[in-house]
Order: sequence, then structure tokens, then C-alpha cells
Amino acid sequence: MKYYLYSLFKNAAANLEYLKDINITFEVPKIGSHGDLSSNAAMLLTKKLKRKPREIAEEIITKLEIDPKIIEKVEIAGPGFINFFFTKSFITEITKDVLALTDNYGKSNKYAGKRANVEFVSANPTGPLTVGHGRNAVFGDTLANMLEWIGYSVDREYYFNNAGRQMRVLGDSVRLRYFELLGQNVEFPQDYYQGEYIKDIAKSLLDEHGNKLLNEPAEGAFKEKAESEIFKDIKKSLGRLGIIHKTFFNENSLYEEGKIREVLDAFKEKNLSYEKEGAVWLKLTELGNEQDKVIVKSTGEPTYRLPDIAYHTNKFKRGYDLMIDIFGSDHNATYPDVLAGLKALGYDSEKVKVLIHQFVTIMEGGEVVKMSTRKANYITLDELVDEVGSDVVRYFFNMRDISTHMNFDLAVAKKQSDENPVFYLQYAHARICSVLKMIEKEELKASTENLDLLVTNEEQQLLRKIHTFREEVLVSAELHESHRICSYLEELAAAFHKFYTFCRILGTEKKLAEARVALAMATKIVLKNGLSILGVTAPERM
Repeated sequence: MKYYLYSLFKNAAANLEYLKDINITFEVPKIGSHGDLSSNAAMLLTKKLKRKPREIAEEIITKLEIDPKIIEKVEIAGPGFINFFFTKSFITEITKDVLALTDNYGKSNKYAGKRANVEFVSANPTGPLTVGHGRNAVFGDTLANMLEWIGYSVDREYYFNNAGRQMRVLGDSVRLRYFELLGQNVEFPQDYYQGEYIKDIAKSLLDEHGNKLLNEPAEGAFKEKAESEIFKDIKKSLGRLGIIHKTFFNENSLYEEGKIREVLDAFKEKNLSYEKEGAVWLKLTELGNEQDKVIVKSTGEPTYRLPDIAYHTNKFKRGYDLMIDIFGSDHNATYPDVLAGLKALGYDSEKVKVLIHQFVTIMEGGEVVKMSTRKANYITLDELVDEVGSDVVRYFFNMRDISTHMNFDLAVAKKQSDENPVFYLQYAHARICSVLKMIEKEELKASTENLDLLVTNEEQQLLRKIHTFREEVLVSAELHESHRICSYLEELAAAFHKFYTFCRILGTEKKLAEARVALAMATKIVLKNGLSILGVTAPERM
């Protein structure tokens, strides 16, 4: 519906130049009697044109080349809203599109030929993935799905560092546990990795090598084995949620290939860096930030800014049109420095979108849950999947705006009732599948020949909701908001349940029954497509 209105306004702009100066949007009115879609274009223009909005609205309407087969009427409401009422025949025709396109309904080619890189998870291989990593992982993969649905070719990327202090501590943690298994008394520092998984890795080394590693340095076999085993577990955990990265990018390669040095030299050549107290500073104040920042410490070790800038220059050189980084809230104050550095090097920093997600708290019965008994003081992603299943984990992590703190309610997640939105949606899909099987026995089929019979309020509301799916996918992808898809699907399921309650199929005149079968089938397709974007299954039986 919106696509048609956008084209009307675009054509009208040839005669009304002022329509080119505003961002025209269309919203679904909160009151059904106000039409199917409404625009506040006239009110946006009143200040510039110094005219009454209702007068502007009337002028706009006279320039819209409206097809009466599509739009039944246009009204001006309130201070100057332009309300559009679509014909029932146009609304019902969407059923044909859905049945023709099936799995492809909702896709668009708006960004065909464009390449996107979505970097997510990016946890260093120091331990199992936690529920916090899980929110990052699920959202990142879902966003990649959404971008693919609107035409992008998407690469899923995982950035990690297997060098530096964290990894040295990891290797030494395994080494000390190895010594303990050999009966030695060791003092295990509090800031070392405490989980049972460290002991498991040490035991595997003991089983494999016996006591032959007594003189092995922490950064040798101990670190290598830990990194290998932990990455194996990380990939397995992600695989349980259907998440597969195309690229695992090692930060260390930026040093080995001289990319860090190239960036340093570029800043020096542009006179954007200087030395002070033995450290190298980036002139961020000249780039619009509040203060200069250290990019190489006096010890010679770079701060996070330098490798991050080098990493993103690598992405630019790989030819991406859009680069999305998904970080936890601890990155909130730091990424602007990286974007400023990229811009200073001549890159279009607008192509880099940084999305920050907030914390997750696991709750049950109003209490914070601590499920972990053997993995230190955090709940692992695997434990959560074991508890409620991958579909629930994916849906729950998607159903809230990532910029808000999330309470993951285990009690609701385990319920087999309408209180659990995953059950509610999957039940709607399974219910339609059951209805369609029942109909086969009655020798009824889906028919689009008599869609004009779908005139009840319940049928029309369901059709209108199906109509908006393509627009919802596009907007959700462009805004990077997966929770919008969840809200849409819940509204669609509610519309279907209402339709099914008030609009009988069996026992109804054949032409009407088969039109309703077509509508039920179209609803099933849209439910399945929406769930597939979220990475959630659509069972045929429950």
C-alpha cells in the first residue's frame, strides 16, 4: 500500500515542487475509520509555505493521479491529515501475490548489487559464550537475514584477538591447572580464568601429553590448546542457534601484515598524530572530538583504537557498501574515536553503523537466576538453549529493542500457552496447517477467483496486515530493528485467530470457503517467512 502512495506523491512532485523538500511518510491511523494510511505532509509544509495545512492538503490531493480501482476515497482530517481508503478489491488482491511468491513474499531488490558486512559476537576465545554474547549473536544473525531479504549480499564476520594479555592469562590459567593435576601446589591468581572448562582443557593436555609439558611456556601448547578447544565450543554453541560465520578475522593478522604500521604512517603523514610522554596520540580534537587519545602506549602496545581503525580500513578495501558492528554497552563511549580516525583517513564513515545492545538478566518468578554450576559466575548460552530451546532463545532475544535492558523470563519462556509469544506464533502456523489438511479431505482447495467475497471486517483486517509485510521487512532492515518483525508477527497471528473464530470455512458456500482457504494459506506463508527471518522454525504440528 505504501509503495503505491509513494509513487503517487513522487509523480505529483513534478507539479508541486515543494513535495521534493520533505520526507513523506505514511502511517496506519490508530482509529480504523480514519482510513488505511495517513500522511502529515501538509502539516510539514505549512511553515515553509506560510499557508494553512488543510489548504495545502487540498492542493496535494488535486495533483494525485488516483486509480479508483485502488483507492476508494481520500479525506482531509483534523488539522490537515490526508487519509487514504483503499478499495476492498485492491486489499484482497494481495492474496494472489503471496500465493505466487510463497517463500519469496516479503523480499525486495531495493539494495540488489550492494554488499554488507555484519560483524557480531567477536568474543575472544577465552571462555564459553554467555547470554550476553547470545543476544549479540542472535541479533547479528537476524539483522544479516533482514538485509539479505532486501537485496544485500551479506558476509557474517567474527573478529577476534588471539594475542595480548587476555590470551596470555588464558594460557597460564591452563598451565597452572595442568600443574595441579600433576599434584603440584600452585597459587592460582584471582584474576585468572576460574571456570571448570579450564580444568577440562588442562586434563585433555594431560591425557594427550602426560607430564611432558612441565617446561612448556604458557603461550605455547597451553594457549594453543585452549584457543582451539574454546573456539570449537563457540562454533558449536552458535551452530545450535543456526549461526554460521563466513569469516573469522584475527586481529593479529593486522600486525603480521603491516596494516597497523600503515595506519600509523598515514596519520603521521597527515600530521594527525604526535608523540608525548613516550606515547603516540591521535589529534581527535582536530577531528571534532573533545580530546586527543593515545593510540600507542609508552610501552609500545597499541590501544584498541589503532587495530580497530586498521581493521575497518581492511573492510573498506574489501568493497563493502555497508559495515555493521554490533557491540555490548561497554563500547558505547569508545567507537566514535574509531569513526573519527577512519574519516580522517579519507573513508566514508557513514558506511559504518555501530549498534549497541544492552545487558540481559535471566529471571524466573521475579528472581535473578544463576543457572551455572560449572562454568564460573555467568550463565552460558548453551545452558540457556538447554533450558528453553533454540527457537525461544532466538525469538526472545529478538523481541525487544536491543538498546533496552532485557529481562529474559524463564517462566514465560517455558510455557506452552499464549503467554509465550513463540508458542503463540508457532501454534498459529500449526493450526493453519491442520485446517488445510482437514480441508483437503472435504475436497476444497485454495482459490483466488472469488476474493471479492472476502468482505467481513475480520477478513479485511487480516488482508491489510498481510499487505504490510513487505514494507515491515524493508523498514525493519533499514532501521536495523528486528523487534519490529516480532511485533508484526504477533499482530498477524492475532488477526488470524480472530478471522478463524468469526469466519467459518467448513460448512460455508464453496466459493467463499475456497477464498477463505486462500487467505489462510497466504497467512501461513507470511507467518513462516517472518519466523524464518528471525531464525525460528514454523512447525506443522504441535
